[in-house]
Amino acid sequence: MEFVKVEELDVSKPIMIAAMQDMGNVGSIAIDFINKSLDTKCFRYVSPPYPNYVVDKGGHIDFQQEQWEYRYGNGIIVFGGGVGQPQTNQELYELCQDVIDVAKSYSVQLVYTLGAFHTDRNYGKNPRTLVTTTSRELTDQIARLGLELTPGSSMITGFNGLILGYAKKNNMQGIGLYAEIDDPQVPQYRSAKSLLVSLEKLTYQKFKGMEELDEIAGAIDSELDRMRGSGDSLYRP
Repeated sequence: MEFVKVEELDVSKPIMIAAMQDMGNVGSIAIDFINKSLDTKCFRYVSPPYPNYVVDKGGHIDFQQEQWEYRYGNGIIVFGGGVGQPQTNQELYELCQDVIDVAKSYSVQLVYTLGAFHTDRNYGKNPRTLVTTTSRELTDQIARLGLELTPGSSMITGFNGLILGYAKKNNMQGIGLYAEIDDPQVPQYRSAKSLLVSLEKLTYQKFKGMEELDEIAGAIDSELDRMRGSGDSLYRP
């Protein structure tokens, strides 16, 4: 993993939002939208080793070095988005520790992460966002705001879960927001919007243009309906 600083920030005690691609691309859709909405600027990036896959663009492939960016806006640091996650546990551990080190260097008090919660519930066009935190005290505060908590006991794998563990290990507070999805193989834009609506309540940030996510979700629904009607496979082998 190569960690490259582009510029030094003159900020103190911002919030941090850090998430990467996961089921339904929910985390990366949300992060990429935040960066677009807030017009954030890159100040640091991470280049992992070459990925173990190529991207088929329909008759030809693309093979590129991945790059995950740290970006900043007004009172906020945003990390992640884009494509993929680290390919080995060691790379994942290094990346989580780097995110925490960057957070500490700017006196971040609270780290948010975003991701997907796979469910069999028929939620139609209104997926819920469920919340978990790094402490019982913080969870109690979240509950008083009327946000729903994650049910029961489960494992949260990958960056969007482990970063909360690294935050807790380093005596930082962390909040995980996980939106319901029903199909991990289809990009879930309504779920990403659900995350952003909850994030607005918690951070007092305002994300403009979220109707775009509804439009993309509608276009995906129409294409899936067309494929079902024609008998085409919904998923590539």
